[in-house]
Amino acid sequence: MAHPDRFISRLRLTGFRNHLSAALDLDARHVVLTGDNGTGKTNLLEALSLLSPGRGLKRAPFDELPITGGDGAWAVAVTLQTPDGPVDLGTGISAGGPAKPSGDPRQPRARRARINGAFAKTIDALGDYFRVLWITPDMDGLFTGPAQDRRRFFDRLVTALIPRHNTRLSTFEKSMRQRNRLLEENRDPAWLDAVETEMATHATAIHFARTDTLNHLQRLLAADHQTSPFPNAGVALAGLEPFEHQATLSTILEDDYRAAWHHNRKADAASRRTTIGPHRTDLNVRHLSKRIEARLCSTGEQKALLIGLVLGHAALVSEVSELPPALLLDEIAAHLDPARRAALFDRIDTIGSQCWMTGTDPVFFQALGTRAQRFVLGGENIMPAP
Repeated sequence: MAHPDRFISRLRLTGFRNHLSAALDLDARHVVLTGDNGTGKTNLLEALSLLSPGRGLKRAPFDELPITGGDGAWAVAVTLQTPDGPVDLGTGISAGGPAKPSGDPRQPRARRARINGAFAKTIDALGDYFRVLWITPDMDGLFTGPAQDRRRFFDRLVTALIPRHNTRLSTFEKSMRQRNRLLEENRDPAWLDAVETEMATHATAIHFARTDTLNHLQRLLAADHQTSPFPNAGVALAGLEPFEHQATLSTILEDDYRAAWHHNRKADAASRRTTIGPHRTDLNVRHLSKRIEARLCSTGEQKALLIGLVLGHAALVSEVSELPPALLLDEIAAHLDPARRAALFDRIDTIGSQCWMTGTDPVFFQALGTRAQRFVLGGENIMPAP
């Protein structure tokens, strides 16, 4: 294994979930966390996932993250080793810290990001140094569940490649909620025009970020299927309007969105929602070798397709951004047979990033040999594995 030149060498948690205080000092190898259920293995992965835009791998509200009985503050801090030297990254909420930008004291406090001790302007700024992807047991029903889960999954892949994508999504959704209220209240059409113009700008950026990511991912998966130990996945966007399918220029797509929303105002007011836009997109995944939809595959095949997709995208992020993403694989090995576990471990070595894995039984990680550093969680302790 060639050790990555970008890896977490130190992790510190304060007041996060069940960890009053936790510390890990690490080398460049993969990280294996074992221990009984409830000892906080997934919480460590969640902490790392928060060093990216969004709400992390559990999508929990930030005011649910502090340890019970604490002052409401929590913090995640890492030292990231890079080819240009170490970088200190952190995020969290301070006790009595600033409220959300609305200033409403009833709103949960906003989290902040720090880079080398200084506050960053936005969470997106962490993406200049750190990218992260994850697979959790909650994603096992991804291909059979609602479209919003697949859309959210794909948007995380896009955000790993284009960190500002998450801010565009949030801004679009905020504007769309405003449009829905204006329609319900039968407000001035000129006001609606202004809101729909703003929506169109963000919707167009979202659409092209998704399609660009999809095109890159399709290329990489097609080139990779001969050597990948996981099923060859075909990916496509579904639920698009004809004008979205045909879009080639941002100015034209913006005009098309505005025209569609203007035409649909009466129908959208009746349904109390916006019925056209990037919030309606779905992700279609196929098992190409079997020529069937992923949703019709067995549970094991769906898991393998998901792993192949995420690993393929990790390789894409590394190729395009030159920032190999950290991989967070929660309880991944227990669902694979020994041959596929070994193939997974070999595959992650080729991506050039540090991978964090959890499990209840150390035996699942034997095939990693000396390629991983191992820790056991129990009670309030995190100890190196014997």
